[in-house]
Amino acid sequence: MEQIYDKYHESVYRLAYAYTKNRADAEDLTSEVFLKRFTCGKSFESESHETAWIMRVTINLAKDLLRSFRYRFTVPLEDANIIFESPEESEVWHAVMNLPAKYRSVIHLYYYEGYSVTEIAKMNGKSETAIQTQLYRARKLLKHALGEEFTDEKNSAILQRNG
Repeated sequence: MEQIYDKYHESVYRLAYAYTKNRADAEDLTSEVFLKRFTCGKSFESESHETAWIMRVTINLAKDLLRSFRYRFTVPLEDANIIFESPEESEVWHAVMNLPAKYRSVIHLYYYEGYSVTEIAKMNGKSETAIQTQLYRARKLLKHALGEEFTDEKNSAILQRNG
């Protein structure tokens, strides 16, 4: 249990945070994911299947929280102590956090966690084409939000450096 937790807890927390934009909710979701993992009694064919299962549970729990009555009528507190190496990193991070959840999650999984389109598709139960479309739309929204002075290459470098 300790090895599984050590292996996945940071990725689960970051994905939960990408959805909720709130530390307390991300911590709660992370705990809930591992509680489900340790009580499900499921054995996995491979490490990639386990990873996909854990990320899928994280996504489902985050979506459930976002749809909940409690969440719709509360305002999350902003994290004031996030430190960025440059103003560009801060600007990109805020632009990513302002994306709709479905785009935020694919950007997070692709750039911050380093998953391939194929892996993200399996985690989300969608086709690779759907994930590629979401990445394309997310990048387009980021480009619009950040202005023309930011190139795709520069944004990609900043996103990957922050992961």
